[in-house]
Amino acid sequence: MIKHIVFFGLADNAEGKTKVDNAAFIKSELENLKNLIPEIISIEVGINHPDAPAGNFDLALYTEFKNLDDLNSYQVHPEHKKVAAYIGKVKTSRAAVDYEV
Repeated sequence: MIKHIVFFGLADNAEGKTKVDNAAFIKSELENLKNLIPEIISIEVGINHPDAPAGNFDLALYTEFKNLDDLNSYQVHPEHKKVAAYIGKVKTSRAAVDYEV
């Protein structure tokens, strides 16, 4: 199994929305990918708590895939690319790790 974890920092305002609105929109869009991309075993998206330290990332994505080929299929899937394109417009930073268990 491959676990794919990504953290995003978001701009305070981007694409006509606040950081809070963009985080909620991205969470919804990413979680919906479970219905559109069969390679996703599980997906969870968390929005940083408003009272958490200011240096934290704003959004966390946790996904599981059967193998690296399935992760790679997810990465190039048109529905994932749509969400990723939006995130690219509103993110200020990103960190990721993919590991096998």
